[in-house]
Amino acid sequence: MLNIVLVEPEIHPNTGNVARTCAATGIRLHLVEPLGFDISDKAVKRAGLDYWPLVDLHVWPGLDALFEAERPEDIWLATAKGAKSYVDPSVRFRDGCWLFFGKETKGLDESFRLAHADRCIRIPIRAEARCLNLSNSVAILAYEALRQTGFPGLKPTGEMADLT
Repeated sequence: MLNIVLVEPEIHPNTGNVARTCAATGIRLHLVEPLGFDISDKAVKRAGLDYWPLVDLHVWPGLDALFEAERPEDIWLATAKGAKSYVDPSVRFRDGCWLFFGKETKGLDESFRLAHADRCIRIPIRAEARCLNLSNSVAILAYEALRQTGFPGLKPTGEMADLT
């Protein structure tokens, strides 16, 4: 199972979109506090997030707690500052890998990026653009990881397959 980690996400619609992607794909979602919004049952129900029960959600008080409990080894850090693209031949996503994304306003901390510089990847964008939206970035990398791992557990065809 793939893992998406949002480190200190600030904007609830972005996290909601990421959660929906995780619900639809079976990817485990990890949120690292502090969060910029409320994810209590009451808040989720009020927002009408009917897919929320499908999300395999884990909330961590900090990165240290996540690393201590889960001991992730096959990690990738998504950052606009990365030296290589996610389509570089050396980037091989495997089942069980962890994709880390930083907060919307600052990205991942520099110390974390430097400690894992060889695992920093980027999505190519124009030089004039700062970055992509967080939930869009997650979707791009999540589906590339799913493609590379053979879309495990996902329905391969839609209802129109019966028409051919």
